[in-house]
Amino acid sequence: MNELWRSRITIEPGKRGGRPCIRGMRISVYDVLSYLAAGMTSEQILQDFPYLEPEDIQASLAYAAERERRMQLSGS
Repeated sequence: MNELWRSRITIEPGKRGGRPCIRGMRISVYDVLSYLAAGMTSEQILQDFPYLEPEDIQASLAYAAERERRMQLSGS
């Protein structure tokens, strides 16, 4: 999964304030995670955003997990 998010999550300084986005689109990892946290299912997100793929949601989760891991390592 590590390599999957690396190929799907992009960061462009001029897009969405440099936030990590899905495949260069204007939907950010934060957006996807917020929808999931609010109780939307992956299927609902994919219905609302038909240009997303299931792997994009998994990549968002993997990115967040990796970021959390890095924060734990830097804090120890």
